[in-house]
Amino acid sequence: MILADLCDFLDALAPLRLAADWDNVGLLVGDRLQTVSRMMTCLTVTPAVAAEAIRGQADLVVTHHPLPFRPLKRLTTDEPTGRLLLDLIRAGVSIYSPHTALDSAAQGINQQLAEGLGLVEIQPLVPADDLGAGRCGRLVQAQTLGQVAARLKQFLKIGNVAAVGDLQRPIKRIGIACGSGGELLDAAIAARCDLFLTGEARLHTCYEAEARGIALLLAGHYASERFGVEKLAEILGGQFPSLATWASRDERDPLTWL
Repeated sequence: MILADLCDFLDALAPLRLAADWDNVGLLVGDRLQTVSRMMTCLTVTPAVAAEAIRGQADLVVTHHPLPFRPLKRLTTDEPTGRLLLDLIRAGVSIYSPHTALDSAAQGINQQLAEGLGLVEIQPLVPADDLGAGRCGRLVQAQTLGQVAARLKQFLKIGNVAAVGDLQRPIKRIGIACGSGGELLDAAIAARCDLFLTGEARLHTCYEAEARGIALLLAGHYASERFGVEKLAEILGGQFPSLATWASRDERDPLTWL
């Protein structure tokens, strides 16, 4: 298997045209003619994740968050991004990032979140030419905000979420944007959602939601996306059974939830 074949599959799964204009997606490091026999998925390339990839002799890391994300003027070990990139390049590890393309894909992270909550009539929260950002849908039967929070924690396998709103408030229509999706609050309100679910949001966004009468659930940036890279490893393993494929086992949420 060569890297170009994997890139083609990933682009079909999460078309890069769906990515936000500001994003940095696709093959970021590597030779498309490189042979790949081992690949690892992760949410973010941290020192621990990079060390795992090198130790596990991965040929490819598919990371949700791009590395690099911003343009580099120099590539040295003087700062963290340079150190990570140089370590991975020396070890022959390529890097691919689908990021916001996977968020918005037909079977991407936002779609998986919507289905995990049991929503029906699922549509993009911000429609675009062929798909769009976020998701919105409705529950078959109304639930309280507290009940939706409990279902979310069960689906994401987490112990805590943050909520804005009365926990007894009835919820029928839900808007979803994984990661840091506070900028889609207006879209959720325009879509007549009772609840907007995202990973993290600014305090100002929380106050705005409260003032405008929409509930919020904040699951944490890590938790709202990490399950998606685990699912991606399953998809890649199923598509390419001859390759050793795994989701990073050493990746951790940098936040400790008390």
